[in-house]
Amino acid sequence: MAAKTLTIDGQMISAEENQTVLQAARDHDIPIPTLCHLEGVADVGACRLCLVEIAGTPKLLPACVTRVAEGMVVTTNSERLRNYRRMILELLFAERNHPCAVCVSNGHCELQALAMNHGMDHVRFEYRHPRLELDLSHRLFGMDHNRCILCSRCVRVCWTIEGAGTKSVAGRGAASRIVTDLNQPWGESTTCTACGKCVQSCPTGALFYKGATVGEMQRDRDKLEYIVTAREKQQWIV
Repeated sequence: MAAKTLTIDGQMISAEENQTVLQAARDHDIPIPTLCHLEGVADVGACRLCLVEIAGTPKLLPACVTRVAEGMVVTTNSERLRNYRRMILELLFAERNHPCAVCVSNGHCELQALAMNHGMDHVRFEYRHPRLELDLSHRLFGMDHNRCILCSRCVRVCWTIEGAGTKSVAGRGAASRIVTDLNQPWGESTTCTACGKCVQSCPTGALFYKGATVGEMQRDRDKLEYIVTAREKQQWIV
C-alpha cells in the first residue's frame, strides 16, 4: 500500500494512503479531540470537534473522515480551532440537559472532560431546557435522552459490531432522537440482544446500567476493541 507524506502541526509524517487525518495524527501521538469517533466503527463526522485547518482549503474539515493526501499541510491546534471547539461544546451543553453533579457518568464523561480541557467554565448561549423522557423499560439498561449528544456511537456499534440493528436516529435537527426499533420502548424491543455494547460505547451518561448512581457509570472500551480486533484482524488479544 502506497504511503503519503504530509505535515501536521509542522511535523512531517508518513501515512498509508487510505488513512484519515485523524488516524495519521494519532499514529504519531498528535492529539485531536473527538466525541463521535470510536475505534472499530465507521466515522460519520457528526460532532465536528475534530475539525482541522488544511492549507489551500478555506473551510475547516473533519479529521475523522478526511483522507490524507500527498503534501497535505494540516493544522490541528490554532486559536480559530480552539474557539470553534469551545463553541461546539457550549452548544452541546445548551441543547439538552447536562447537570454533571447528579449524572451517573460524572467524572467518567468524555463531554465533561473535553469541556474542562478546553477551559469551558460557562455557556454563552441560552439553554433550551427541553423536556425529554427517560426510558427505563429495559430490564438491564436505561436511556436518558436529556444527556444524549447524538454522536450515534450506539447506533453504529449496534449495527456493525453486534449486528442487531436495534438503535437508529429519528427526527431532524434539534428534534432528533435515538430510537429503538420503530420508536418503541427499549424493553419491548424484539431485536435487542441485551449485549450492552451500546452502553459501553456511550461517551456521556445517556446510556447506563440500571442501578448505577452518581459517578458510578464507567466504560470499558477494551471489550469493544477485543471484538473488533478478533473480527477484522482474525486474532484474539489478551
